[in-house]
Amino acid sequence: MDKTLPTLAAAVEGIADGMTVMIGGFGGSGAPIELIHALIDRFLATGHPRNLTVVNNNAGNGHVGLAALIETGMVAKLICSFPRSADPVVFSEKYLAGEIELELVPQGTLAERIRAGGAGIPAFYTPTSFGTDLAKGKPVEVFDGRSYVQERWLKADFALVKAHLGDRLGNLTYRMAARNFNPLMCMAAARTIVQVSRIVEPGAIDPEAVITPGIFVQGVVEVSQPQQEEDLNRAKAVYPESAA
Repeated sequence: MDKTLPTLAAAVEGIADGMTVMIGGFGGSGAPIELIHALIDRFLATGHPRNLTVVNNNAGNGHVGLAALIETGMVAKLICSFPRSADPVVFSEKYLAGEIELELVPQGTLAERIRAGGAGIPAFYTPTSFGTDLAKGKPVEVFDGRSYVQERWLKADFALVKAHLGDRLGNLTYRMAARNFNPLMCMAAARTIVQVSRIVEPGAIDPEAVITPGIFVQGVVEVSQPQQEEDLNRAKAVYPESAA
């Protein structure tokens, strides 16, 4: 089954209003900038999608990538660990204005909630956040004399992911730290769309080197020279350029 997609626009056309979208990356590392910008382009052309719930490790920086997605007003809710990072001006302004909802999740818990979603585990217990505001309203149980907070799985309608190599069947490798949340999100989404630096033929990737098997991937699009969020922010880039 050939899972290659002809364009970035085709890659994001199935994302609809109100969906939950996981976006890979740890800051700029492994962030699918081109897929995010293609989603913004679709919104500017059609007015859709809107009212999205986005799951990401942070809240974006500057005016590109995830921050640009938030700036357009497409995101109704953000589930993340670090809403404040190097330059979170867009999210901060939206949040203080009451224009976006935030669900704050400790980083390890966020990763485990996503992993649980992919593994079919509806809930688990962790001592993290016990006794804090983040645990309010959540079930608590005592195991071996210690209190644990129940956390629910996280699943998504779509995952937008960045990988290094991908074959036409959707098997993926990642480059160094860009692996981060991406493999977990591939497993936790009903539909996973991946931008890769190069599409190769089946068999070109050593099976022992495959990190994400193609069964978890529904579409692959080639972006031979992907942009890096940090480079764009150093250049004071704004997306779309018309918003500058």
